[in-house]
Amino acid sequence: MKKIFLSLSLACALVSLGGCEKDLDQTPISNGSVPDFYKTAADFDQAMTSVYSSLRGFPDREVILSELRSDNMFAVSSIGSRDWDPVNNFSAALLVVNPYVADAWASDYSTIFRANTMLDQLDKNGAAAGSLRARYEGEAKFIRAFMYLDLVRKFGRVPVIDKPLIPQEVAKKGRNEVSEVYALIESDLRTAIANLPASYTGTGVGATSGVGRVTNGAAKGMLALMYLTKSGPDYGIKGPGLNSNEYDKANVLLDEIINRTGTPQSAAYSLQTNYANIFSPTNENNSEVLFDIQYISNGLGTLGSSFMNVVVPDAYYQGLATNGNLALPFSAGSVEIKPVSNDLNNVSYAATDTRRAATIQQGYTNAGTTDTRPFYKKYVNVAGKGTSRTDWATNYIVLRYTDILMMKAECEVRGIGGSPATAAARLTPIRTRAGQPAFTTIDLPGLMEERRREFAGENLRWNDLMRSGLALTTMNAWANREDPTTLPSGAPRDYKIVRPITKDLLLLPVPQVELGSAPGTYTQNDGY
Repeated sequence: MKKIFLSLSLACALVSLGGCEKDLDQTPISNGSVPDFYKTAADFDQAMTSVYSSLRGFPDREVILSELRSDNMFAVSSIGSRDWDPVNNFSAALLVVNPYVADAWASDYSTIFRANTMLDQLDKNGAAAGSLRARYEGEAKFIRAFMYLDLVRKFGRVPVIDKPLIPQEVAKKGRNEVSEVYALIESDLRTAIANLPASYTGTGVGATSGVGRVTNGAAKGMLALMYLTKSGPDYGIKGPGLNSNEYDKANVLLDEIINRTGTPQSAAYSLQTNYANIFSPTNENNSEVLFDIQYISNGLGTLGSSFMNVVVPDAYYQGLATNGNLALPFSAGSVEIKPVSNDLNNVSYAATDTRRAATIQQGYTNAGTTDTRPFYKKYVNVAGKGTSRTDWATNYIVLRYTDILMMKAECEVRGIGGSPATAAARLTPIRTRAGQPAFTTIDLPGLMEERRREFAGENLRWNDLMRSGLALTTMNAWANREDPTTLPSGAPRDYKIVRPITKDLLLLPVPQVELGSAPGTYTQNDGY
């Protein structure tokens, strides 16, 4: 199988897309190397691959900016000054200059620029025509919509840029209202649904060739997620929730995926029998995957993944090597553990829940030293290892069929297309796979907690809390349990996490580098 991935260096060289720039500046499309490149259908295929390749770092920062911000992790470094500490602690002053926050903004717009260039050339160049042209348009618009959904969930209002711009034009482009961002996302995903096939076979340039590319089922699922997100509470922050009450629209799309109806029909997705096998590098593109980011090990670390190592300490891998389970030399992990929270590890999961053992490593021993702190291991499988921490062949799943079923249950809990009882019944095969008894009924907080157990380590928890309206109550109650340090002599608590977590901390700030690059163009989010 040919994975849809390309090294960033090669992708940048291919079409001079400018995607390696870490800012919002858009390279002029009049740059001669761009139109000159698009001469054949194969050229468009390479350019489309470069759009996919720009997603390479997405899961690495998502671990920090989504999973770490939630009640699934309490990751304080031993020295208290690592880049992830301000994210964990909701430290407003430091988040404005935080490299993870800056990278999320810059990298998402870099990907958007590549998609915009691809779409611009599709309009100007006839080398790709017919169903192949339609597919490329659908793919590029899906990825652009995916990036804008990520931006709006992190930052709220962001600039809407739907074509390549020169830097002088970008400098004048302020932040659009959230509703305007959603309008582009919805339009892009509707086009993707209409243009993309249900599935792909084999490899090559043909309209239905290239396993691993975006499908119409993925586009339907992403659009359903957008409607659920948009329908969430606004918290008074100009963020992703608009109280739009579009659960019915999400429900229609989810039904089409589940029942294989609609035009065009979705692929035949199904649950995997074994939970851990969903994430195995030897079982990629399985029946549960709607959309993933593809990687390969090439021995150079330029095409591989590294996201699973963001939370796994290097000493854990050294222990595996010592025990003969991993060939030396191999340095793969993080400088420190980023532990999962006690609340997730010891409270949320039942002792008999098989997802816990598949998701969380309960410490490790290396060179006679034992560390008992738990950390995520869901994607850690030595079958996918390469030669370095950036050379794993393990794909990152963005959207899977269990999520479709549970988003459908989310609609049913709200009385759309079902009831709390039908939502509980829909969860039965998921619960059974985890070795857990079925629910007879379920409410929204209960559903969100079940999602927490199912998707722990998949970077969905923070967004689940936001769209369900549970972010502030859940996070503040959890922080008081998870972060209870008390100074001697009865002094007030020496909190790591800011207290209280207020509505103004729910969005990330516009990075200082962006504010400085175009003074007066952007207004900062409240609270920063």
